[in-house]
Amino acid sequence: MDSRTTEKIAFGFLRACIWVVIAFVAILILYIVIQGYSIMSWEFLTEMPKNRMTEGGIYPALMGTAYLVGISMAVAIPLGVLSAIYLNEYAKESRSTWIIEMAINNLAGTPSVVFGLFGLALFVKYLAFKPSIISASLTLSLLILPVVIRASKEALITVPQEHREASLALGVTKWKTISNIVLPASLPGIVTGIILSIGRVAGETAPILFTGAAFFLPRLPESVFSQFMALPYHLFILATSGLNPMETRPIQYGTALVLLILVLLINSIAIVIRKHYRKKLNR
Repeated sequence: MDSRTTEKIAFGFLRACIWVVIAFVAILILYIVIQGYSIMSWEFLTEMPKNRMTEGGIYPALMGTAYLVGISMAVAIPLGVLSAIYLNEYAKESRSTWIIEMAINNLAGTPSVVFGLFGLALFVKYLAFKPSIISASLTLSLLILPVVIRASKEALITVPQEHREASLALGVTKWKTISNIVLPASLPGIVTGIILSIGRVAGETAPILFTGAAFFLPRLPESVFSQFMALPYHLFILATSGLNPMETRPIQYGTALVLLILVLLINSIAIVIRKHYRKKLNR
């Protein structure tokens, strides 16, 4: 068998794998849409849950998820990007930086339930934030921080060293070089890491279970120190609480569909932003 035939077989196998993945994703999305479409309405999105969550809408869970995503990303993005800048642009190779990077890599693979227990011990009990939006959001920000740091650092590495040297040779300060040349060039990669983080925050259940998510709360949170409902935990409770499946099944799939749409919408916005900056860089 010559090399050209081997290459064709290899590419054919790769294409088949891609189509299998696409087919599974399409089937999953189609199934959720078919099952959840019947209950979708404006009232379902804007009403409070009623009768032990067997009636009404998911408005508190929808808003709770929005709060979690907003606060978590507001904390994790600046910390993650600045940490990546320090590690890649300022820190010299040493045993300390090696230990820090190893810790980041290990934390990125740590199960989310461990972060939930840590958030319970630190934010809920030690700092006395109690089960609340702020406790859950800070826990989730720690959960995604290693992902943001790794993605941002990899994006910064892709910027050619010649760009930095040319800027410094013109007398531009190091920080100006980073903020005006390196950071804009690496922005598409950083946004990619943020996209992955948003999806993980919106879909996590274990950390918020320990730090503030409520089983049934037919009202909006009064402040960031209040308990809340969230779409993934709401879906988990509906599926496992022993309620009548015939009553809760439409709400289960409706909640799953809303969560799916929310994540896709946020990711689409981030992808548009990434494409915008890529076009801007290529001009």
